[in-house]
Amino acid sequence: MENSSRSSRRGFLASGLALTKVASASRTGEPGQTPAAPALRYGVLGKTGLKVTRLGFGCLAVADSSVISKALDMGINFFDTARSYMRGNSERMLGAALKGRRKDVILETKSTAPTKAAVLQELEASLKELGTDYVDIWYLHSKNNPEDVKDELLEAQRIAKQQGKIRFAGVSTHVRSTISYLQKLGQTDVILTSYNFSMPPEMGMEKTLAAARQAGIGIVAMKTMAGGYSRVERWDDGSTRGRESQVVFEDPKTIMGKLKQPGFMPAALRWALRNQDVDTAIVGMIDTDQLEENFAAMSAPFTEADQKQLSAQLERIRPLYCRMCGVCAGQCPQGLPVADMLRILTYADGYGQFPLAREKYLELPERVREVRCGDCAACAVRCPNGVAVAARIRRAQELLA
Repeated sequence: MENSSRSSRRGFLASGLALTKVASASRTGEPGQTPAAPALRYGVLGKTGLKVTRLGFGCLAVADSSVISKALDMGINFFDTARSYMRGNSERMLGAALKGRRKDVILETKSTAPTKAAVLQELEASLKELGTDYVDIWYLHSKNNPEDVKDELLEAQRIAKQQGKIRFAGVSTHVRSTISYLQKLGQTDVILTSYNFSMPPEMGMEKTLAAARQAGIGIVAMKTMAGGYSRVERWDDGSTRGRESQVVFEDPKTIMGKLKQPGFMPAALRWALRNQDVDTAIVGMIDTDQLEENFAAMSAPFTEADQKQLSAQLERIRPLYCRMCGVCAGQCPQGLPVADMLRILTYADGYGQFPLAREKYLELPERVREVRCGDCAACAVRCPNGVAVAARIRRAQELLA
């Protein structure tokens, strides 16, 4: 199974080259042309008609408003934040940076509140912090099961639209089944979803995105860096399940600093943008080096050299990174939400955002936080993609509990 899995992943990356060759180099350039210098490229978010730069600015971790100002000067017009980012400081800082330039950008934010009253209250707080009377897209955030998309939350979005406080309604998710559900429901204008080079073809994500885009839903990609793991510190022989990873946790600034070094990340962005069903991709950027590197990647085609880089990165992160394929759902006899816990750990180990990981971990139900994997004689969860589940969950419990 392991050999066939590796072959399918290599085939998936190779298919990206074929997809790139038959698609235009961008939606504004001529087919087959490679720009001589970095240039703006645009996508249109489905039936919304919103014209956005294919590189969006993710404000999860940026703390320097001058980086946002630089992005504006370069022509990036799509900015993403959330009520929960940096405990509200992300919205506040972005609002200050956009002062006097609000009309030049497409602005989106998100809420995780569970009820209609609470989510509308969060929207009011977001508008105040952002210094605006409306946002272009407002997401129900991190809805990873269809049942999480509650009728009262959809009603809150309809109310906000009627009041002119949002232009379009969105949902963010890490799970393919939620995309299909939203398409059938027909009440969502834009979907923000995980999409990256680690996803095997049998997962069906590309077909799902194509169907949603054909239905007129705008598609925004996130998590394009597949965890952002810039390096794996060392490998140790683990259980009979194969090699388990030992990643040394470092100060977030140290880890984030490594991300601006030359590596797989521009290739990862180019891989996501090669798909013309993806209107734009939001990428977290904390300094001008990252901004300029990603800006250049936006206008360049996906190449064979990119494919080789990403193939190597796939092997490095295979025991670490959860593709959110959903196969492990219900496998843990202790009832742990394995995929969610692995995703939360990635915020710390991959992106260097320990406070965010800790916050998300503490939002898990108390019964989940009380479980310790060391109490089990063996792990019942089997990942088809080779993630060392037991080792990773133990690390999450030790680091974040």
